Amino acid sequence: MDSPLAEAIGGRSASVLRKHLDMHTVGDLLRHLPRRYETTNDLDKVDPRDLAVGDHVNVIAEVRSARGERKFRRGGGKQLHITTMTVAAGALELSVTFFNQPWRVRTMPVGSRAFFAGKLEKFRDRWQLGSPRAMRISTGDDPTEPDDESIKLPPVTPIYPATKDVQTWELLAAVRQTLDVFDDPIDPVPAEVRERHGLIDLGRALRDIHLPATLEAARPAMRRLTWDEALGLQLALQGERLNAATRPAPACPRTDDGLAAAFDARLPFELTGGQRRVGEELATALAGTTPLNRLLQGDVGSGKTVVALRAMLQVVDAGRQAVLLAPTEVLAAQHARSLRAMLGPLGRGGEPAGLFGADADEPVELDPDERATRVVLLTGSLAAKERKQALLDVQSGVAGIVVGTHAVIQEKVGFADLGLLVVDEQHRFGVRQRDELRSRPGETAPHLLVMTATPIPRTVALTVYGDLENSVLDELPAGRKPIDTHAVPGGRPKWLARVWERVREEVDAGHQAYVVCPRIGDDGPASEEEEGGGADGDERRPPLATLEVAELLATGPLAGLRLEVLHGRLPAEQKDDVMRRFSAGDVDVLVSTTVIEVGVDVPNATVIVVLDAERFGVSQLHQLRGRVGRGDTASSCFLVSEVEGPSMERLQRIAEIHDGFAMADLDLELRSEGDVLGTEQAGRRKTLRFLSVRRHLEEITEAREVARTLLADDPTLAHHPRLAGLVRGVVGDEGATFLDKL
Repeated sequence: MDSPLAEAIGGRSASVLRKHLDMHTVGDLLRHLPRRYETTNDLDKVDPRDLAVGDHVNVIAEVRSARGERKFRRGGGKQLHITTMTVAAGALELSVTFFNQPWRVRTMPVGSRAFFAGKLEKFRDRWQLGSPRAMRISTGDDPTEPDDESIKLPPVTPIYPATKDVQTWELLAAVRQTLDVFDDPIDPVPAEVRERHGLIDLGRALRDIHLPATLEAARPAMRRLTWDEALGLQLALQGERLNAATRPAPACPRTDDGLAAAFDARLPFELTGGQRRVGEELATALAGTTPLNRLLQGDVGSGKTVVALRAMLQVVDAGRQAVLLAPTEVLAAQHARSLRAMLGPLGRGGEPAGLFGADADEPVELDPDERATRVVLLTGSLAAKERKQALLDVQSGVAGIVVGTHAVIQEKVGFADLGLLVVDEQHRFGVRQRDELRSRPGETAPHLLVMTATPIPRTVALTVYGDLENSVLDELPAGRKPIDTHAVPGGRPKWLARVWERVREEVDAGHQAYVVCPRIGDDGPASEEEEGGGADGDERRPPLATLEVAELLATGPLAGLRLEVLHGRLPAEQKDDVMRRFSAGDVDVLVSTTVIEVGVDVPNATVIVVLDAERFGVSQLHQLRGRVGRGDTASSCFLVSEVEGPSMERLQRIAEIHDGFAMADLDLELRSEGDVLGTEQAGRRKTLRFLSVRRHLEEITEAREVARTLLADDPTLAHHPRLAGLVRGVVGDEGATFLDKL
């Protein structure tokens, strides 16, 4: 499988596959699987409704008519020979045109079948392929047929994912040639595992997946390859878990009269049953030296921050520090404000008695509690003086809780005694970033709590976060009301006018509003935090921008209201000032990018308008909707889109769903596997070739148990070197670092 591809198919063909499909080895080719199969008795089943102008298609079709004619070029130039054919592939009929290829009429007569590959065009409601590549399908009856003009198909023909430069029949020829000289590999999966789970040998699976004798024979082959990928991924995940456990974590036992107890005593609300249950799980784990390695997920507004803060305070009570890592400066600043507000005097350690309350509506005279700690914000854009003081507070241990962005991960940030790392919105961080603080030299490694405000299906949890235990907050705090959500056709002026009327009505009632746009609006590049997800972007115009929309609203439907703009490229001080004034009620309408997507908590905000909503992903829209409904007042969300059809139908489905876990299932249904398992989210390869997190829960679960058993006896796979190779083949070298660490 690791042999150079040139040894199997020759240097010229290997060079083409390397250039256009990034194939270097025999394994690269044999893992390039057919996307479907055709039998010799069936034409390609192509549904014209699935096609679009500009698509590159690769179909088997029957020639219905063919004629050639010569035409003179304009201006008396050379003659041009044009061959025109009508071909049919199931319900799809195509007009195919070849230029200066007069032999096509002879080599592809009426009634013959051929592969056709090219770019789809449309003229007068008729599908066309101009200057396609084509290869006649041989019947095998004519021994004089030249090999370079026809190809004989197997009884079950694989149709491969192809490009405009490499066609499916060329891949079929390369696979056939490779399998002719291919020695079945030594199977990396132990025989007892294959027997227990009913898996065929790897060599047979590779042959049957490409050239099955029947369609039925391809199914166990696909199951075997899918199972291999599940096993390789789970070995990597469980290996990471074992690797994290090689160093003990600092024990942080509970105390009866510490900060955590004082915080609980001053809570102005009752914890939900889920918050108490998860809090007990975390408290018990933090008290021991086995590293906490846990994913905390819950719906928007389910109270994850309070749960995390109680865990951090238990760590501070033990004389250690806790870090809360956020993906953006806006969210980090919001977290710092929220933690200070919740802690009150308990969060102002090291400050003299005096006037406190910078984060409150009214300054209050308070004596600092002797048990108090300090909450420090550390981001990349802090002024030099503020940054120096923050670093001193962190390194000296004065700061018990550190809130920051990627700046916290930098090597020069030293901690007095780090006991707990909390990562908010884990999907914005890679695994390597997450583990940066935990892998620093020392006798202990901090506990880890990962949070996500987007509930995820069990298959995703097992596949993406399989190295973490899972805790779920499945209830909302008392008093929370469902958010009334509407999908609004932006192309209908009366509907859009009513949206702005609703915003005015809420502001007149003393409340506030968000307006969200996909981009900023200047000429500079935008970071991921500033852009929408772009699920079904409208290509007829650029996406709406905050700067432009704010100006239009201020002079139009929202004239007279106090509007402010917020986006990721504003200076940190300005972003913080805007959010402070919005939180204080000094701003009526905040026109923003997705920097307010997570964590921003303003209970007085009761309406959010998302413009160009079709450009955002399902989870993004659910997160944005969660910016309202955080108080005890009924709230509304308007998803505005000018795009009709499937995009509007998707928004209507989102509007009908309020439960975050149901929304997660819809997200998984609509998104591609590559999006779900993106490198930012998982720290691994962008796609899995065979494994589907939607369809293969059984395989994922089985592989997880096998991985745990294998690693319990052989934690570095030293006695299973071919399994180690399987892991690297699935997750790459970066995802397989545990093989070298233990």
